[in-house]
Amino acid sequence: MALDETHHRLFVGFREPAKLSVFDTESGKVVIDLDSPGDADDIFYDGTRQRIYISGGEGFIGIIQQQDADHYKSLIKIPTASGARTSLFVPELGRLYLAVPHRGTQRTEIRVYEVLP
Repeated sequence: MALDETHHRLFVGFREPAKLSVFDTESGKVVIDLDSPGDADDIFYDGTRQRIYISGGEGFIGIIQQQDADHYKSLIKIPTASGARTSLFVPELGRLYLAVPHRGTQRTEIRVYEVLP
């Protein structure tokens, strides 16, 4: 989950089915449901850029743009690695760190993604 305190929105990721639900924290109602990377683990809200970052173990980072409190648009799904779902967004650095697990020939590593304006 992630929280946008300014707009009173709570972002909740679901694994089955893979989706992101946006809740109004004042009414408790769902504002919108959006497609999300499968096996979602971490969700971050970037208030500066008004974006939501979702890391999913199916091998993607999803980026959703908040147009206003009630309108959202999927920007892109960036391919990562199978099982790479644990991440950390550091807003001060504009970077998302993603842990890639060892699987078969896939090496363990930390990938760093720089957020663009």
